[in-house]
Amino acid sequence: MYKKLGHLSVPQLFENALNEGPDREILFDRSSRMSYRDLWDQSISLASSLQGLGVQKGDKIAVCLPNWNEFVVIYLAVAQLGAVLVPFNTRYRMDEVEYILRNSEAKVAFFTEEFSGIRHAEQFLQAKKIVGSLEMLITVRHPDNDLLKYEQLVEAGRLSSFTPPDSNPEEDVFTILYTSGSTGAPKGAMLTHANVVKTGVMSAQEMNCTADDVFLIAVPVFHVFGMVPSIISTVASSARMVLMDQYKPKEALEIVQAEGITVKHGVPTMFILELNHSDFQNYNLSSLRTGIIAAAPCPVEIVKKIRSEMGCDIVVAYGLSETSPTLTMTKFSDPDIIRAETVGRVLPGAEVKIVNELREEVATGEVGEIACRSFGVMKGYYNMPDKTKEALDVEGWFYTGDLGTLDEQGNLRIVGRKKEMIIRGGYNIYPREIEEVFYTHPDVLEVAIVGLPDTVLGEVSCACIKIKSQALVDEQSLMDFIKLRIADYKVPDKVLIVEELPMTASGKIKKVALQEKLREELKAELR
Repeated sequence: MYKKLGHLSVPQLFENALNEGPDREILFDRSSRMSYRDLWDQSISLASSLQGLGVQKGDKIAVCLPNWNEFVVIYLAVAQLGAVLVPFNTRYRMDEVEYILRNSEAKVAFFTEEFSGIRHAEQFLQAKKIVGSLEMLITVRHPDNDLLKYEQLVEAGRLSSFTPPDSNPEEDVFTILYTSGSTGAPKGAMLTHANVVKTGVMSAQEMNCTADDVFLIAVPVFHVFGMVPSIISTVASSARMVLMDQYKPKEALEIVQAEGITVKHGVPTMFILELNHSDFQNYNLSSLRTGIIAAAPCPVEIVKKIRSEMGCDIVVAYGLSETSPTLTMTKFSDPDIIRAETVGRVLPGAEVKIVNELREEVATGEVGEIACRSFGVMKGYYNMPDKTKEALDVEGWFYTGDLGTLDEQGNLRIVGRKKEMIIRGGYNIYPREIEEVFYTHPDVLEVAIVGLPDTVLGEVSCACIKIKSQALVDEQSLMDFIKLRIADYKVPDKVLIVEELPMTASGKIKKVALQEKLREELKAELR
């Protein structure tokens, strides 16, 4: 089934699924249901209208929308045009919006009036005054009389013809995904049609997905996790998807039961909140078959609980925006210990190696930077040739900035980010290793360990822990717990119980922001 799909462009992949079953439902966003024919027809109509307004192949199209059906229509319409999709995190503020519009040279922007307390219409109207490339503003679910409206463009396009451009899936950029920018200005990873289609198809194949599957897409569709192993994998399987525009654990459990969800992707936080929900036992989750847990370090205990308490044969995957994203994945045949402690083996056709500071390959089992070469690796960073050269060598190896090890069987273990490693008195401390131990404590909900400056030891470590409601533990008991389980130099110098941890929209803990906050709050204590 999948062998014939890997060479296709994004529109060709959708067209293949359309031909397989045009009247099959493709998506439900809890406001409307759409068939493959509905989605295809609307995307062609929108593409036709945009073409009539002067949008051409290669033009950048900004899209700032939550998980709504309109995002998927725009996603496909942009691909039909040969234009480039530039998705915006719906939490971005003005400076971020302006930077990405300017850096990407976006010509068109789709947005709604307001979502989750952020007034997007105001942001884009202001940006148009100062970003020279931005010519066209199009509102979605917002009847502003002075701007172009998505709904009217779709309707008008039905009366005009559409001429698709020539395409080269290996060369044509489908999307520019901006990284979080935790270590400087955000970088725009250019992913081709081939990057996303081959990776999405491979992800679906590894999970044995079929047209009978129903994907729950609770991860943001503006993130690579939502764009590829969610949307593309759904289409590659001729399956259907249910979109959640705002994630809430109780609603996610309700949707699994009501819609018969079989494939449930998520970040660890989502599964943690669901497993610990007071009504968890009251839901029928028997439809669940599998799903990917990724995008953030996955605690060992959570993997085990998803499989035993949810009955979901979850697989653990690893990747980055720059790799489209799936690079490695555990298999259904892997024993619990491999699924719980590794992110599996590299996908067929891809390569991974572990290297030292000189980018020389290290021995099996040694810690080093993860480098990869695969069908999913980006074309480069848009308008950033120097950053591209830093990350991609002449042989096509991409250097991830993540630390890991490979075992004899080729299973990859993630140790952490290079920049997150703490050097305390000459000893290397990998926060993830200690976080995993904390997650075995029955009262720990989430944990993040960061390094703080110290004039004697160079750095000291601080564990910030969010505990479960009704838990009676205190900071000292958590310190006592960890002391019994790891070497003394790895024991955090400080343990803090916190109400919340700063999170990205994709479910990653923002450790840089946490470090900055702690430096300010603890400056009187730091040496």
